[in-house]
Amino acid sequence: MPKRKPAGWPRYMVPKRLASGSVAYYWSMPTWAKKNGCTIGSLALGGDYGVAKARCDEIINPQFDAWRSKGAFPANPVSNHGTFDWMVGVYKRSPQYKKLKPGTRADYDRALQDVSQLPLKDGKRRIGEMSLKSITPGGADKIYDRLKINADGEARERSAKASIVCCKLAWTTAWRSEPKAIPSINPFKGVKMDYVAEATRPVTHDELLRFVAAADTEGESSIGTAAMLAFYWLQRQTDILNGLSWGHYKPDGKPIAKIWHHKTGAEVDLPLFDDAGLPLWPELMERLDSLERRGTLIVMRDNEDRTRKTFLPWKEDYFRHRVADIRAAAGIDSDVKFMGLRHGGNTEGADADLSDAQLRALSGHKSAAMVHLYAKATMKQRREGARKRRDARAEGRSSEK
Repeated sequence: MPKRKPAGWPRYMVPKRLASGSVAYYWSMPTWAKKNGCTIGSLALGGDYGVAKARCDEIINPQFDAWRSKGAFPANPVSNHGTFDWMVGVYKRSPQYKKLKPGTRADYDRALQDVSQLPLKDGKRRIGEMSLKSITPGGADKIYDRLKINADGEARERSAKASIVCCKLAWTTAWRSEPKAIPSINPFKGVKMDYVAEATRPVTHDELLRFVAAADTEGESSIGTAAMLAFYWLQRQTDILNGLSWGHYKPDGKPIAKIWHHKTGAEVDLPLFDDAGLPLWPELMERLDSLERRGTLIVMRDNEDRTRKTFLPWKEDYFRHRVADIRAAAGIDSDVKFMGLRHGGNTEGADADLSDAQLRALSGHKSAAMVHLYAKATMKQRREGARKRRDARAEGRSSEK
C-alpha cells in the first residue's frame, strides 16, 4: 500500500491491503453524505490504480458532485455501463485523449460535462445517465438546441458547438474500443450547427508599438516583449509563456533563434541576421539584448513574488487579464486578442509579397491552408494583385503589336 499518495489522487479513493498482500482500491462515501441521503454507497474499484483513478475522476466523483449540487440527483455508478457517462470515461482512457495538452483536455472536459449534466424532462435524470442506444440523431439535435441557450436565456452557440464536436469525437473514439456496447451510428454526426467563428482581427504594426509602449508605462514590460515575440516570430501565447527560454536565443553563439511550435510540432531555426550581417528583427533583438534575465524563460513576471522572493513565470489566465488592461490603456479596441498579434505578423508577411513557402518557413505552419487562415486578405494585397493583372494585360497587348 502506498505510503504517500501520488499527485492527482482522486477524492474519496482509499487503498486497502488484502489478505493476499496485494492492494485494492475503494471509493469511500463520506459519512456526512450518507446521513444526508446520498445513495451511491462505497464501491470496490479493483486493484489497477489507473482504472480505479479513471473511474473516480470520470464517473463517480462527477456524479457525487452532481448530487451535492442543488437540484441534481445521484446516478448509480454500478449500473453505469452503456451510458453516456460511461462512454465519456472510455474516451478519456483512450490514447487519443491522453495525447491532448492539459489545457485542451480541460476544454474538452467542460464541453462534455455540459452535455452530461443537462437534465432530462423528468427533472430526475441527466443526459449522462441515458443509455447510448436511446440517444438518436433527432435527440442529438434537441441536445444542441438546448445547449444553445443558457439558464438566463442568453445565447451560447459557440459553447454548444464545442460540446457537439466533442461528443462526436468521443463517441467515434470510444466505439473503436467498445464496438459491442456503443452503437456504430454516431448520433452527433450531422447535427446542423449555426455558429460560425468570427475571424481573428490581425493586429497592425502601429497597434503593436502602442501596446508595447503602454505595457512599459504600466511597469509590465514583459507583456510588451511577449507581444513582440508573437508579432515578429509568429509564436503562440502558450509557447511564449511556457517554452521560450534564453537558451533558444543565439544558442551556443549561433546567430539564430530556435522556435518550437508545440501545436504543429514544428521546430524553426529562425535567422537573426541577413547575408550582409544586418539584424532581421532589429526592434525585437535590441529589446532582448537589453533585458534583465530573471530566470530560464525569456518572459517572466516583472515583480518578485512576495513569498518566494524570486521572479515567477506568468500564469496564462492572469496574463490574459493583464493583456486586456494594457490593451485598454493603449486605446486599442476590445475585439483585438493576443492571438491577433500572430495573425498580424502573418498578414504583414503576406502584404510584403512573401510566398506561401516563405510564410510557412517562418510560421511553422504545415499547409498553405493554415497560412491563408492566418495571413488575412488586405486592401494592399488586392491592390497589388490588381496592379499585377493590369501590368500583365498591358504587356500582352504590347506583344501583340
